[in-house]
Amino acid sequence: MTRVVLSIGSNLGDRLAHLRSVVEALGPRLVAVSSVYSTPPWGGVPQQDYLNAVLVADDPALEPSDWLRLGQELEQAAGRVREVRWGARTLDVDVVSAEQRRREGRTVVRSLDPVLTLPHPQAHHRAFVLVPWLEVEPDAELEAAGVLRSLREWLSALDGAEVLGVRRTELTLGWSPR
Repeated sequence: MTRVVLSIGSNLGDRLAHLRSVVEALGPRLVAVSSVYSTPPWGGVPQQDYLNAVLVADDPALEPSDWLRLGQELEQAAGRVREVRWGARTLDVDVVSAEQRRREGRTVVRSLDPVLTLPHPQAHHRAFVLVPWLEVEPDAELEAAGVLRSLREWLSALDGAEVLGVRRTELTLGWSPR
């Protein structure tokens, strides 16, 4: 049984429709959906701003690798092409963090597999992930390089201009809690 935090983004085509396609596909698995944020591109490749959001989902039948596969299928359905690292994309779905539920409680999934490294090794450097995640899980923590910190602590370590560049929009993903 896994619970995941997914970061979704789009900066090509109908950006909002691409994000909504993920929400529609996950449907009843969704636990929380952040607001939609406009963010500058990350990684140094000149391109249009992104729309980003964070989703929290839960499904007893899915393992972290299943979430990755589902995210990649949704990217392909949106016409994602992987030509330039950190380049423009119709849809990006990243598994940021995963937890497995056990009788003794939740356990953070850790993986050094290069196909799916968990927690996401760069999430703590990315305001476009941390800001929307903080909105839906204000008490969340993230482990990076063996250090566990609150999302607020990771955000405070980032360049202030990067954090201010993550701007909440009036757009919605059409989801409401069960």
